Formats: sequence, C-alpha cells, structure tokens
Amino acid sequence: MKKHTTIRNRSGTISFLIDHKSVLVIIGLFCVWLLLVVIGLSVGSTLINPLEVIQHLLGMGNEEHAFVIETLRLPRIVLSFLVGISLGVSGLILQGIVRNPLASPDIIGITGGAAVAAILVITFFSELSIHWIPVAAIVGAGLTSLMIYFLAWKKGVTPIRLVLIGIGVQAATGGIVTMMIVLSPSYSTSEAYIWMTGSVYGANWNNVKSMLPWVLVFVPLSLILSRKVNVQELGDEVALGLGTKVQTDRFILLFVSVALAGSAVAFAGGIGFVGLIAPHIARKLVGRSFASLVPVSALIGGLIVVLADVVARTAFLPLDLPAGVFVSGIGAPFFIFLLYRNRHV
Repeated sequence: MKKHTTIRNRSGTISFLIDHKSVLVIIGLFCVWLLLVVIGLSVGSTLINPLEVIQHLLGMGNEEHAFVIETLRLPRIVLSFLVGISLGVSGLILQGIVRNPLASPDIIGITGGAAVAAILVITFFSELSIHWIPVAAIVGAGLTSLMIYFLAWKKGVTPIRLVLIGIGVQAATGGIVTMMIVLSPSYSTSEAYIWMTGSVYGANWNNVKSMLPWVLVFVPLSLILSRKVNVQELGDEVALGLGTKVQTDRFILLFVSVALAGSAVAFAGGIGFVGLIAPHIARKLVGRSFASLVPVSALIGGLIVVLADVVARTAFLPLDLPAGVFVSGIGAPFFIFLLYRNRHV
C-alpha cells in the first residue's frame, strides 16, 4: 500500500510528496486547535459555557456573549494562530537552509532587526499612529536580514557564516534596543518591554486582515519550494551536482522566512522560541520530508502561541500577561536541551 501521494503541476516544475501519516497528524492537530478555540473563547474574566460558544460559532447562539466572543476573544485567538503559523514555518525554513537545528528567527537576528525598528517608533516617535509599528517591524526585519546576508557573502553564503553573523547581529540589536529604552521617556518604557516580550493584547479583526495575506502567500510558497529545501539539506556540493542554483535558492528561501517572521513579529512583538520548537516537534511526528513538515510545523506553532496566550490571559486574572512570557518559559529549557543534545555535533 502506498504511503505517499505525489502532487505536481502539469509541467512538473512544482512537485512534492505528501505522507499519508502526515495527513492524519494534520487532521489531529487541527482538531486540537478547534478544541483550544472553544476553551479559549469560554474562559476569562467572563466564563461562558462551551456549548454556548459552539452554538454561537455555528450561528445558533444568542447575543448575550456576542461582544466578548466576536470582538474581544476570537480575533485574539485567530491572530495568535496566524502568528504561530508564520513563526513555525519561518524557523523550519531557516533550519533547512542553514542545516542547523538551533536556527530560528529570534536567534540569528531577524527578530532583533524588527525589534530595533519597532522600539524606535515606540520610544522616540510616539506621536505617530500605532499602525506604523508593524510597518517599522517588517522594514527592520527586512533590512537587517539583507545586512546579515551581505555580511555573510564570501563567494556565496555558507550556512555557518550566516549563523555566526546572524548571532552577532542579534547581540548587537539587543544592545541597541536596551540603549533606546534607557534613553526613552519613562511613559513609553512599559509599552516597549511588552512589545519585546510578545503579546497579542488588544488584537482586532483589522490586525487579522493585515496578517492573513502574509500567511496565505508565503506558507503555500514554502510548500511549493519544499523540493529546493530538501536539496539544500544535502549540502552545497551535492546540491550543485544536482544542477540547482544554490545561492539563488538560498536567497529566495531566506526571503520567504524573513517575510513570515517579520509579519509575525510586526503584529505580536518579539515572541521567541516558536520557530525553534515547532519544527523539532514536527520532525518527531512526521519525519524529515519538508512537504510534510510545513503544515505540521505551522499547526504546532499556531497551537503553541494560542495556548500560551490563553494561559497568559486567564492564569493570573485580572492581570493579562504577555503570551511571550509563557512561550519563553517553555522555549528556554527546550533550547538548553537542544544545546546539550547537540554538544558533540
């Protein structure tokens, strides 16, 4: 019995394998997400019966809790899910092209660049509309990534140079952010710290509409480029021997990763470790085929951020903590574990 299904276009330029086991995993993860949505809409300062939540989602509920469900909680859950999807797939691509299991957007400088631009707007240009913060974050992530890429260029970009320079840039951006916060007016300091930690507090449907195109464009594009990532993971010499344009493909893949990470950071702040954790859990579930890893990493990333936000919103009522606190609480020990496991690599 076949364990894979091949999907390709007529010209054969786009093709990838989908493992049947992966389909079952995807269905299972999606069901877990639906369960988490019902729980997230039910709990909070106002408790709502889960059956009433389900009825409301199906259009059969009353209007008693409509404002709480539709305006306060549901956009926040959907935005958390989209942010997690973007970070999970972004980290997966980076780990593929860098061939390093410790790579993620928040470790090699992408998130740091977004943070510098966003904190600059928050601390020194507070008279601007808050709608400029996502724009600044995306621009900052893009410019920083270009700088990392060109600094790493030496007759091409090698994965090890990309990682080392990225770590250096991340450290530099961290210092710049700290300096800006120290020099900033006191009233903007708390907002800057909340943004750096990562939070979807106050999310609305406009945020969801702004974030959705990034996910709808770049996640399917990641799936289309899956064969290129599989070749990149074999090493540069093998990839060249197979006739691929290694540097061109690496630049395109890095651009997709930056677009996903930049958009996520723009709308949720500096949530860390999702891009590190999600791909590792996905590999445990479905193996190493990139076409299978993309949707599974996306769903796991989404589940991590949604779960973290639900806990952050409800665990210490009436306080509403940043979701990034709980993601880091999981991610930091996980990162240490990965470092320990790869100490001889």
